[in-house]
Amino acid sequence: MTVSNRIVLSSDHTAIQLRQAIAAHIAAHGWVVVDIGPTTPESTHYPRYGEAAARLVASGDYRFGIILCGTGQGIMMAANKVKGIRCGVCVDTFSARMIRQHNDANMLSIGVRVVGEGLAFDIVDAFLTAQFEAGRHVTRVEMIRALVG
Repeated sequence: MTVSNRIVLSSDHTAIQLRQAIAAHIAAHGWVVVDIGPTTPESTHYPRYGEAAARLVASGDYRFGIILCGTGQGIMMAANKVKGIRCGVCVDTFSARMIRQHNDANMLSIGVRVVGEGLAFDIVDAFLTAQFEAGRHVTRVEMIRALVG
């Protein structure tokens, strides 16, 4: 198993079902999926799960992370507090491709109350198949990295 095919998934309690469906979907495409929960529907705190997934991606042990909550916004905000993380919320495939191609995003956030399962799969596929274009975008990504305090 190599880091290049490892991906971590996490969510809050609202997104367990979609997270598990996404995990099965990407595993079927050859990704090694590590799902760090939660597994029960009791109320959870999305910042803890966003941070946990982000720390695993930032460690270099995982190529990407996919995180989910009701809107995708809160968990994304928590993940982006971890040095080395560039996470975006996506509700369409164009944005999912662009955050990889232009921003070298290493995490994707999805809102379970915003998109359905079919669109979520398409968003994930767009994110995972897009490649960072480098070139003029390298300077901008470096500028983002430098903002971490």
